[in-house]
Amino acid sequence: MRRVFATPQDAELAFYDALERSDLEAMMEVWSEDEEIICIHPGQPRLVGYDMVRESWQRIFQSGQRLKVRIAAAVQMTSGMIAIHNAQEHLRVPDDRTGAMSLATNVFVRGAHGWRMIVHHASPAPAPVDVAPSVPKVLH
Repeated sequence: MRRVFATPQDAELAFYDALERSDLEAMMEVWSEDEEIICIHPGQPRLVGYDMVRESWQRIFQSGQRLKVRIAAAVQMTSGMIAIHNAQEHLRVPDDRTGAMSLATNVFVRGAHGWRMIVHHASPAPAPVDVAPSVPKVLH
């Protein structure tokens, strides 16, 4: 019996928990079983369909590299049967001070068995732009 996610937030929490634990079965429990699901990992091509999405997570988890994820600047919109979440993913390897940031959009749909993910699109975040304060120039 598949787990029921009462809210899109519950499904998203389960998604990131499965990612941190490298748990393929828990990861795929979050996803809808529809063939139209889409997953785009940072810098990678678009994957369409349950089997392709599952295979990609399996490869990632088999690499043995564990990640810690912190979500920031989240924006969430829910309307009826669909929810769209966008956030910054701060990713790091445990015991390593360095990390990376990606921008992620997660789309969830509500069905007979609760909320399920139908899209995960993560892109590398652009480097922060260091903008100097606007100071008027004085000519002498």
